[in-house]
This record gives sequence, structure tokens and C-alpha cells, in this order.
Amino acid sequence: MQFKNKGKLKMLLSFIKGYRWLFIAAIFCTMLAIAFNYLLPQITKIIIDSIIGTEPLKLPKPVLEYINLHGGRDMLRSNLLICASAAVVLAVLSGIFTYLYRVCIAKASEGTVRKLRNHLFNHIQKLPYSWHVKNQTGDIIQRCTSDVEVIRNFLLLQFIEMVRTVFLVTFSLFLMFMMNVKLSLIALAFIPIVIAYSAIFYKKIADRFKYADEAEGALSAMVQENFTGVRVVRAFGRQAHEIESFDVKNDYFANYWIKLGFVLSKYWGIGDFFSGLQVMLIIVFGSIEAAHSLVTLGEFLVFIFYNSMLVWPIRNFGRILSEMSKTSVSLSRIKEIISEEEEKDSEGAVTPDMSGDIEFKNATFNYEGVKPVLKNISFKIKSGTTFGILGGTGSGKSTIMYLLDRLYELPDGCGAIEIGGVDIKRIKLDYLRSNIGFVLQEPFLFSKTIRENIDAFEHTGDMELIRHNASVAAVDDAIIAFSKGYDTIVGERGVTLSGGQKQRVAIARMLMQKSPVMIFDDSLSAVDSETDAKIRAQLNENTANSTVILISHRITTLMHADVIMVLSDGQISEAGSHSELLKNENGIYKKIYDIQNSFELELSDSVQAVSSGGGN
Repeated sequence: MQFKNKGKLKMLLSFIKGYRWLFIAAIFCTMLAIAFNYLLPQITKIIIDSIIGTEPLKLPKPVLEYINLHGGRDMLRSNLLICASAAVVLAVLSGIFTYLYRVCIAKASEGTVRKLRNHLFNHIQKLPYSWHVKNQTGDIIQRCTSDVEVIRNFLLLQFIEMVRTVFLVTFSLFLMFMMNVKLSLIALAFIPIVIAYSAIFYKKIADRFKYADEAEGALSAMVQENFTGVRVVRAFGRQAHEIESFDVKNDYFANYWIKLGFVLSKYWGIGDFFSGLQVMLIIVFGSIEAAHSLVTLGEFLVFIFYNSMLVWPIRNFGRILSEMSKTSVSLSRIKEIISEEEEKDSEGAVTPDMSGDIEFKNATFNYEGVKPVLKNISFKIKSGTTFGILGGTGSGKSTIMYLLDRLYELPDGCGAIEIGGVDIKRIKLDYLRSNIGFVLQEPFLFSKTIRENIDAFEHTGDMELIRHNASVAAVDDAIIAFSKGYDTIVGERGVTLSGGQKQRVAIARMLMQKSPVMIFDDSLSAVDSETDAKIRAQLNENTANSTVILISHRITTLMHADVIMVLSDGQISEAGSHSELLKNENGIYKKIYDIQNSFELELSDSVQAVSSGGGN
């Protein structure tokens, strides 16, 4: 636990680097502001005891000599404005240094947190795809926003408050002991009690803040998931179920904070009792001291003032510990992300020609906690050809593409994947991925215009090229039919467009990359057969120099591929051209072809019958 805390502190200090002098300046200005503020009551004491009263003036020797030179006590009695001016000067100086410390701490804390946010976001961008799959988006967002905000508030408010508390207590006790030892000992006796009580409170509250934070993360994840899948929720009439689920998580989250509220209430209530008891004892014993002339009236009033200024910092100690507890939890949650290992290029990573043959050699792979998805498969995709992959759900079709793009890494000893004879583990990641175009069945579109989505990765600004690739993807006509054409704003996750339009916009975006390897992972599933054929014909003309990999459950999408591989239960069942695979009467490909062919014939007959009926 101690090592863990040191790790968190070291992490935070690494982000503070570059702003340390601002933090030091803020501390220095805070101490001066407190010192000038604490000197103000001394002027009140002098006025009551030595100007109105008869006590001798107790001032630094140079100041006392200067006053005596200009008329001494009588001069001050006749010119109380001098005392008032001294008080104003001290107040102004205190205000100036308060302003300076707030400016310094604001710059230091915001600069530190800006570095933290940038590092956190950049780090997340470099984490493996498998990490993103395992972690909920809502929880990641909460760590990057709420947890970072907790740290910002600590640096901006609680850190300097902690310094102020230590200096206030030290300076107050120093001045109080100079005035009256007995009363100071009474005030001092309560400090260990409050500190010990606060430490016990801190220990109890730390875990509760952690659980409350995790509950908030789960709530955020559910909200994000619900809003992202709003179309599905509405389509299946699941609003009531989602509301009920949200209420459960919301109640769970609220109950944690209610329990925290009970603990905090106990702390503040008992703390107020100790503070009130201390003030009462100071007033009682101070009054006795004053009645027996053991302390002057001015000293008694100033002592009460200093004691009141001492009570609040000590009371505030618990709140600082509470915020420290929250900050510790937030640092732990952020450190969990930062401690995750980034994707890295292998030593001596290369950038080979990506137009070579693609070869899987005895590849075996399984997801965490799942039986092997691919079982010792080997095949070669020749450069410049079209390669089709057919298989049922869970057969490993998409996994092959994830491995080729290194979204998942093939474990050591589980085979190899090569492009142009080079193991992809030796290829620079950015280079590999920039040379492999990828279109998924459910493509992601940004909440921007259609033009910006198509040109999202290349940023060419070439409208002619954008329209050409949109035409190849058979979506140009649909786009120009919109009132704003290519400047139509795509809603979040592409909700403005139909499923088929989204897929075709994603295809146009990939074509902009002119990648030597292009992968279509069931990316024509949402278009009709006629549009499918049109797109494939256009692709054949425009991707002649690229290696094209088609993954589909539709035979008509794959039938013109040079080679078609059929997967079954993570293994290659058969492979060959369309005509070759049809010759195998007992093969999976032939069976699927017969089923799909008969279905399309039945569907065509039904459409004709309906049309004929309508005509009559």
C-alpha cells in the first residue's frame, strides 16, 4: 500500500514538473499574506493597551525610536489616523499577496492538469484494441473527466489550503505563546485530539469514496451505452426497461453518497463539539486571567481572535483529508490507465513494401477466457488478387482481419502472419495500419459533414476525388439527393444515414487511402444485391493494383473472388474458386449456395406475384 501511494505521488510530481516554481511562489505568497493578516490584530492590541490604556508600547526598537522622536505615545493619541493607516497598509499588503498566490496556484494547477489530460488522452490512443474492448467507454470517460477534475480541485484549492493550515496553526501558536502560555496550552491540547480524530475519519472515508467513484463510473457507462444505442432501444420499445435499469444503478450510486453523508455529518458534528468546547474554555480561563490582571484587555481580545483563526484551520484539516482521500482514489484510477502498457513497435521495426503476398502460417488464436477461435490455419493471399472468406458466426472470419491489422497480437509460438515475407510483428504499427484499409459491418462515422467523413483521414480537400470515390461506393447519387449534399451533417454515429448508406460512405472513406490492402468485413451486408453487384464491379476497376479481402455471408458478394476460403469452427473447411467449390457436392460452400440461390428465386417469384396482383 505504501509503495502504491509513493507511485501515485511520484506520478503526480512528474506532471507538476515545469510548474514547481509557481507552486513554490504560491506557497511563499500565502505565507506573507497570512503574516500581514496576523499583524493586524497587533495594531488593535496596541491601540487598546498602549494608546487608550497605559501599558508601555511593545514595538520593534527602530519603530519605537522613530515614534519617540516624533512625540511618542501622545503623538499617536492625537493622530489615531496613523494607526488606521498602518492597518490599511497591512491589509493592502495581505490582499496583494493573496492575489499573487491565487494567480500562481491557478497557473500551476491548470498547467499541471493540462499536461495530465494530454498525457492521459495520448496514452489511451496508444493502448491496445483489446484494452478498449475490456473497459467500458463510460468508465474511461469518467476517469478522464471527473477524476481529473478532482485532482484539479485538489491542486487549485486543497493543496494550498493544506499549506495555509500548517502555517496558520504554527504562526497562531507562536503569537499566542508569546502572549499567554497557560491559555496557549489549553488551545494546544485540543489539536492532537482533532488531528487523531481526523486521521481515523480519513481511514474510514477512503474506501467509501472509491466505491462511490466506481458506482459513478458504472452509471456513466450505462448512460453512454444507452444514448449510443438509442435507435435500438426505441426500435425494440425498451425505454421502460432502460429507465428501470438506470433507476437501479442511480439508487445504488445515490445510496453510497448518502452513506458518505452520514459519515461526514458525524465527523463535522463531533468536530464542532470539540471546537466549541475549546473556544468556551479559552473564554472562561481568559476571563479569569483578565479579571486578575494576569492578561491585558487588548491581549485577551487579540488572543480570542488568534484562537478563532486557529480553530478553523484545525477544523478544516478533516475536509482536507477528505479531499485528499478523493484525490488518492482518483489518482489510483488514473494510474491504472497510465500503467497499462502501450502498443510498441518491435526493436528495429521496418516499413516494407505492403503490396506483397499475405500469408498465415499455422496461426492459432483465442480471446481471453474463450476456446481457440482459429486452430492452426495456414493460407496465402497472392498480391493483387481478390480473396473471399465465407463462414458462419464465430467461425473466425473477422478475427483473421483483426490479427492482420494487429488489433490483436498473435501470441508467441502460435504461428506467424507475413506480408511480402516479413512478419507483421516486425512492421511499424502506424505504417502497417495506414496501408491496410478496413471497412467494418458496422462502420463508425463522425458527427461531421459527409464530405469531412469521406476525407477524414487523408484531408485532401479535393472535392473531385471525394465524389469519384463516393461514386465507386455507389453513394454519390444518394448524397447529392440531400438538400445540403456533401455538406449534410451526419448525426452521432451516423444516425442521419441508413445502414447501407453508412457502409458505402465508409467504403468511400477507405478508398481515399489508396491502400495496397483493402478489407471489406461484411461491409455490403446492408445493401441490396443489385447495389452490391454495382459496387463490386466498380471496385474491380478501381482496386486493380490492391489486394482485396472480402468477408461476407452472401455468396453473390464472394463469387467473383479469385480464391474463396470457407471457415468452419476456426479451421479451413475448403478453398478454391467459385466454380471449383460448386463441384464439391458435399461442401459447405455448395450447400450455402443452394440455400441462398433457392431463397432468392422464391423471393423473386413472390415479388413478381405481388406485382402481377397489383396490376390486376
